Amino acid sequence: MHFKHPENLYFLFALIIPIVVHLFQLRRFKKEYFTNVRFLKALSIQTRKSSKIKKWLLLACRLLLLFFVIIAFTQPFFESKDNKNANNELYIILDNSFSMQAKGKKGELLKRAVQDLLEETPKNKNFSLLTNEENYWNTDIKSIRATLQNLKHSASPFQLDNILAQLKAHKSAYKKDIIIITDGIGLDQKQLKNVALKDDPIFIIPKAEQKNNVSIDSVFIDKTLNDFYEISIQLSGYGEDFDPIPVSLYNNNTLIAKTTVPLETSKKRINFTIPKQAFHGYVSIIDNGLTYDNTYYFSISKIKKTNVISIGEPAKNNFLSRIYTAEEFNFNTSTLSALDYNKLEDQDAIVLNELDEIPQALTTTLKSFVQKGGNLILIPSAEGSITNLNSFVSNFGSLKFNTLENNEKQITKINFNHPIYNSVFEKKVINFQYPKTKKSFSLTSSNPAVLSYEDQSIFLTSTNNPSGKVAVFAAPISLENSNFQQSPLIVPTFYKMAMYNPNNGIDALIIGNNTPHWTEVSLDKDAILTVQGSDEEFIPLQQILTNKVKMTFNDFPKQAGNFKILRKKEWIENISFNYGRTESDLASANQSNFSDFKTTESIQSFFDTLQSDRTDNQIWKWFVIFALLFLIAEMAIIRFVK
Repeated sequence: MHFKHPENLYFLFALIIPIVVHLFQLRRFKKEYFTNVRFLKALSIQTRKSSKIKKWLLLACRLLLLFFVIIAFTQPFFESKDNKNANNELYIILDNSFSMQAKGKKGELLKRAVQDLLEETPKNKNFSLLTNEENYWNTDIKSIRATLQNLKHSASPFQLDNILAQLKAHKSAYKKDIIIITDGIGLDQKQLKNVALKDDPIFIIPKAEQKNNVSIDSVFIDKTLNDFYEISIQLSGYGEDFDPIPVSLYNNNTLIAKTTVPLETSKKRINFTIPKQAFHGYVSIIDNGLTYDNTYYFSISKIKKTNVISIGEPAKNNFLSRIYTAEEFNFNTSTLSALDYNKLEDQDAIVLNELDEIPQALTTTLKSFVQKGGNLILIPSAEGSITNLNSFVSNFGSLKFNTLENNEKQITKINFNHPIYNSVFEKKVINFQYPKTKKSFSLTSSNPAVLSYEDQSIFLTSTNNPSGKVAVFAAPISLENSNFQQSPLIVPTFYKMAMYNPNNGIDALIIGNNTPHWTEVSLDKDAILTVQGSDEEFIPLQQILTNKVKMTFNDFPKQAGNFKILRKKEWIENISFNYGRTESDLASANQSNFSDFKTTESIQSFFDTLQSDRTDNQIWKWFVIFALLFLIAEMAIIRFVK
């Protein structure tokens, strides 16, 4: 037992006072003789004995009364079992990612967590709140009530390691109590390994009752017809036993098509045919799962021909003129000696077709061209120098030409998941007439192969740069060396490499991916472009090039939707933004990941445990009660004991 005011124990010496007073009152009785009556004498003896007992009882009551009063003023208590952590600072990490839209036993997970915080957090308790994007340091529930009530779901995924790094950078002289409220979607062992066990975090893991969910993953142009686009919508189903899904297509908020589709498999593709013109709208579905992934915004720009130039001998460029037709392309050819370098910046794609030597000046120009978003296709020459080729491709990533092999090889493997081919084939082709090459370079790359030989070596690869793409062949494809020009693969391969971009002709960026966007517009030095939506407007990071502007959006916009790119108030083009679909699979949360950590059921149980473990057991009230009891006992003795 401990005392808050131990100095008051000196008042225990006051117990001597009632003892002294009592001793002075214990005088001997003086004998008074009356008539010799036996009964009166007996009564006198009995009265003397009763009086002594009463006085001793009163003394005991008064001593105990004074003792308990003095002890009560010292405020005795029993120290709590976790008293050493009583001054810890509290940090609440709240996951407000889109997976917290799921419904639990008491409603939406995020709303329920916010309500529990508002109801159960002690009003006088200081804490810091960290969400996916915002931090609120050293606040209390009253100050942050409005913020919590208006808390929105974040487009940024829940990155626990990043949030804990911010918490660690927030210096404090006190130890930390960390409570983490998350459904666990997106958390893996790698992230949890970075959680310091010495901080002893406590997890509250709300669980979704309904884990079925359907999301729209992507929209792309499947086929380009004379007057129409055939667009494909890729759906993903997570769970089982789905009801038919209503799918609606809108252009500028006007419904132009609607259908209902069954979801028999986890992946489903739906096709719509729309007029071949500019499009600025979205596709939406209705399901019983999450809502954030039920809408996909996309834009299709006004039809504009793609500029392509092939640099090489005229005879070797003939096959390209049959692919890059005048309906969709402005195709030109040039020999290296007659090349006008000033025209290269105006191109969307450049083909280096079996040049024996690539001069340094061209290398420098093409490096800048790719950095500005242009697409480059390299077909090596069998007569070319390996040193010269490697000096050139080293500017575009981990690519390397090795020895030239003179043995014939067949091209047998297609990477159907590569962006060049992901919308070309309706189904995977196993048996087809394999093209072949007579001579080929051994090519190594850190990027996956697009086409491979029968020995698994690379025939065609492509870089994965965020700007322009560089496609590299391992062999010449002229008729003297290969029959690839007669293969059915020739048209889609070169067509998609020239038009190659992540959205296949559709402008639909993912918020937070930092994928750069090029807008073809000429700006003055001090001019800027702004991006404007219905509820949001911002100025992205931008780099002014010769006839383009490169824009990077970072974490903007905050909300998905359709936007306009403006120069002052002048419309330039449309663009669309969507949330990433990383939160769509509600079944991906693995409860075993948290086996090494403490967990609790709710905010209420956390604060109850904190209260019981860290609050000293104050017992002074019991001493006050005992003092009152002995006061009552004293009064009873005075009144009733004779």
